[in-house]
Amino acid sequence: MVRTPLTPEERERGERLGQLLREARGGRSMADVAGEAGISAETLRKIETGRAPTPAFFTVAALARALGLSMDELVARCALVPAV
Repeated sequence: MVRTPLTPEERERGERLGQLLREARGGRSMADVAGEAGISAETLRKIETGRAPTPAFFTVAALARALGLSMDELVARCALVPAV
């Protein structure tokens, strides 16, 4: 199955998600947060750096729970902002 290339907007949204997760993680280690979310530290690293800009819903939900973020907050802060 061939995957459709991501648009620049989708990549930007992934970068915003990664930045938000890094900020929310604060001083906690990547391994600690990843373990609590049930994912590998490498997966978290890829999401935080934008190398995995479209993580699975349940991965994002697990990270939100581990970091004390609401899904509504993630959506609001990561949604595409229309150009003016």
